[in-house]
Amino acid sequence: MHVVVPKPLHTFGQHASGMVANLAEIVAVGEALERALALLQAGDVVAIPTETVYGLAGDATNGVAVARIFEAKGRPRFNPLIAHVADRAMADRIAGFDPLSARLAEAFWPGPLTLVLPHRADSGIHPLVTAGLDTIALRMPRGFGGELIARLGRPLAAPSANSSGRISGTTAQAVAADLGGRIKLVVDGGATPVGLESTIVKVEHGELRLLRPGGIGAEEIEAVAGAKLLRGAAGIEAPGMLASHYAPGAAMRLNVQQIVRGEALLAFGRSRAEGWQDAAAIRNLSEAGDLREAASNLFAAMQALDRSGATTIAVEPIPFEGLGEAINDRLARAAAPRDKTA
Repeated sequence: MHVVVPKPLHTFGQHASGMVANLAEIVAVGEALERALALLQAGDVVAIPTETVYGLAGDATNGVAVARIFEAKGRPRFNPLIAHVADRAMADRIAGFDPLSARLAEAFWPGPLTLVLPHRADSGIHPLVTAGLDTIALRMPRGFGGELIARLGRPLAAPSANSSGRISGTTAQAVAADLGGRIKLVVDGGATPVGLESTIVKVEHGELRLLRPGGIGAEEIEAVAGAKLLRGAAGIEAPGMLASHYAPGAAMRLNVQQIVRGEALLAFGRSRAEGWQDAAAIRNLSEAGDLREAASNLFAAMQALDRSGATTIAVEPIPFEGLGEAINDRLARAAAPRDKTA
């Protein structure tokens, strides 16, 4: 099934006449492989489903393709990209694995874990992907992404398929509404099951550091590593570390106990903040208080509330354990001052 998406507000493919060329097609996973492969081989970009969120994919060894990713997203060039691989052999050609990183890859790949590793100088990865760092972020996706990379025979750079700093897309329709005038193809794999970007970790001097919480809880990683995850990083060491990120158009107010009339409410669990009846719109991440369900619903719920017309989204408290750490990380970045870049 092929669907042409409506014209977005701003496009890169706009003619002087005001007409828009090359609006993105939405093509179902079962019909999209050859079309996506042809675009990637031609140095173009494609929005693809992964288990985490939709990614904007381009050949990580092709400078033109990588530049198109940055252009379509409006992404700062100093913000590195994750390179996605089909298997461990491809990963070994790109980066060096210490024993702990190898153990984590064995346990969690394919899946929502990204490892920051020493980058091999002869990897063929274009320098734009690493943003000048001597390390590279690697992940092995499941499903369509993994099959596409294996067919291409080269790694894909694939940040989230959204305008830089805005809410990540978890459906093909959300991606097309945002980037539809800037790219040619969105592969529709339905709603993404995890709903949050990957967890990013780095082994440094024998210690394991969490650079970005994500789709795998810290406790799961610690159980495999046999060590505690340290927090904090010096500057931008990996993707998704900008202070202001995942932001809706509306302002965000976190950990609210009382709702101001006219605010939209992002709720969690069965107990409501005082004054919830005055909310302009309500979306509950999980009535049952299930953090996995909340993670999968987070970005779609934020997008829905952003469309409600409310100027502020009030967010009820969400526990920090398990995936709650990643949810709170995304909410804090969404609420950060929009002019902060690090």
